[in-house]
Amino acid sequence: MIGLLQRVSQASVNVDGQVIGEIGRGLLVLVAVHRDDEARDIARLAERILSYRVFPDTEERMNLSILDIAGSLLLVPQFTLTADTRKGTRASFTRSAAPEIASAYFDQLVATCSERLATVASGRFGANMQVSLTNDGPVTFWLES
Repeated sequence: MIGLLQRVSQASVNVDGQVIGEIGRGLLVLVAVHRDDEARDIARLAERILSYRVFPDTEERMNLSILDIAGSLLLVPQFTLTADTRKGTRASFTRSAAPEIASAYFDQLVATCSERLATVASGRFGANMQVSLTNDGPVTFWLES
């Protein structure tokens, strides 16, 4: 699984003109599922997202996790992160998991993160979403399970 993690001061996701997920200070994570991923990858990516130290401590060093600051989390499914772009001018998505598997894994990731963090919002799998964010820093990391 892939998580493109961005530290944000605010973020939201809209579907059909309606806000379906919105957070303040925290993390926006775009999530993709590889065809080779297994159920254990869900727990591993959740742990990495929740414990990755990207927030500043009192000395302005990135030493605090989203759990440490009791921040908010917005998870958004984005299968295009699995694209193979090594050749040509059009991406190949043969590395992506089948939609029914990817959807189930994404839903489980949301549920797993919700067990440990009070504010977890999400986008909608398969929907045409508009994502807005203010990247704080900017701080962006590519995580893999």
